[in-house]
Amino acid sequence: MPDTRDQPPAEATLDFLRSAFPPEWREPALGHEAVAEWERENRVVLPEPYRTFIAEISNGSGLGPAGDGGLQPLGWLPDTWPDLGPRQPGEPFPLGAAWPWEDDESVDPEDPRIDAAFSNGSIVLGSEDGQSFWLLLTTGPRRGEVWMIADVGAVPAPGDQAWGFEEWVQRWHSGNDWWD
Repeated sequence: MPDTRDQPPAEATLDFLRSAFPPEWREPALGHEAVAEWERENRVVLPEPYRTFIAEISNGSGLGPAGDGGLQPLGWLPDTWPDLGPRQPGEPFPLGAAWPWEDDESVDPEDPRIDAAFSNGSIVLGSEDGQSFWLLLTTGPRRGEVWMIADVGAVPAPGDQAWGFEEWVQRWHSGNDWWD
């Protein structure tokens, strides 16, 4: 089965994303050339349909699924993002499953996997309640999934069968609670 995370999105997907983000709330789209340049610099190809969304529709929005400040532009970080050094979206995302490290008695608070979960293999879509952040995974077997990360752990949203970017936006746009 081909990996649809690298196939151009269907027109119906793009129509939905356009309708979810009204023009007056959109930041200017980057264009395909600027997206490709960002990808070269960061050694990663962004998953679809997010890639086409930021190239053709909007590079961020004050309105959006992330509760605090909307959808972040590509490469931007929320004001409350922890200062852990440079982000590396092209490096492997270190987790394959949810990891509530707060509850893992074997984990040292300085475990390097925690910083790697914040820094590697993802872009930050936005924040929720100040200290929780929505990530779109850019590398690894879970590439294209939306996860939530906070100081207590990281989990696919809404569970092991995680949403992709389109499903995440659909959930927000429908007005349903995230975890129902």
